Amino acid sequence: MRTQQGSRILLAAIVGATMGGCGDGGHSPGGPRGAARGEPPAGGEKGRLFVVTLQTMNNPFFVNLNDGLARVIAAQGDRLVTLDAQFNSLKQRNDISDLLQQDPAAIFVNPVNWEGIRGSLAEAKRKGVPVIVVDAPVSDPSMVLSQVASDNVEAGRLAARALAEVNPMAHVAILHHSINKACIDRVDGFQEEIARHPDIKILDTQEGKGTIEGGRPVMRDLLGRFPDLDAVFPINDPSALGAISAIESAGKLGKVTVVSVDGSQPAMEAIRAGKLHSTSAQFPAEIGRVAAETAYDHLAGKSVPKDIKIPIKLITRANVDTVGSGPESDAPADKNAKK
Repeated sequence: MRTQQGSRILLAAIVGATMGGCGDGGHSPGGPRGAARGEPPAGGEKGRLFVVTLQTMNNPFFVNLNDGLARVIAAQGDRLVTLDAQFNSLKQRNDISDLLQQDPAAIFVNPVNWEGIRGSLAEAKRKGVPVIVVDAPVSDPSMVLSQVASDNVEAGRLAARALAEVNPMAHVAILHHSINKACIDRVDGFQEEIARHPDIKILDTQEGKGTIEGGRPVMRDLLGRFPDLDAVFPINDPSALGAISAIESAGKLGKVTVVSVDGSQPAMEAIRAGKLHSTSAQFPAEIGRVAAETAYDHLAGKSVPKDIKIPIKLITRANVDTVGSGPESDAPADKNAKK
């Protein structure tokens, strides 16, 4: 079946009255049918409708990102509907098509497939609905209003530097998720930094799918094929936890250095337990907050940045108990930086 909206709506925060007003922001010519984009509906539910479609909600990162969006939108008296794409690009495309029929004020998209989302972005542009991409960039930024994401290239660099410090002659494997641009950037940053360390050898790159379930069997296979493998870079914490499970089952815990990206609570616990060396922490609630504020700036007629990078921070056993919940200890998100 194409859609069953009731079963897909995870969150609908419906609160008081809203502000009116709309700015064109240069996103798309034309506009929606009926009321001006960004104005509250004439009757029925109060507040403007905002929508976010996320790759998955089976990951604390995306739950926290959603919370960051929801807090800003609720504070404006508007409502947010959150949809879980379940890592299914076809479902995500169908969800977006359905949502566009409801004339939302804006759509936040966390694409399952950074290239496959192009048709949905074109449809949104035709309807004059601004799209803000969160966390995972798309292949054609010209099709969206703005992209708000972690500095994923730097996250990969940080992971590589951390590995080089503790295992300067590592034989390392990469667990990739190559349909996701954020993960592509992390691997690019990791490989860029590893190239500075000629004694470190990358043995193989395999698809780990970004999940515990995907990472576990791939890591088990890698351990069997490469007896000298003593390090692994999974592109996120869930795939790292899957890899750690395989390492533990193989009796190699403590013999394989694992460096990751995300900064999730399960990863923090793994660091404390000595199973994970480090994670390049992202701040998903901050991504959500900045994305929502960018949408409101656009609707108020303000110019908004095309590309916004949220800082990341390396977490190891040395700082796992003192790291904050946001990037303020590094540098603030530069909402005026365009790339």
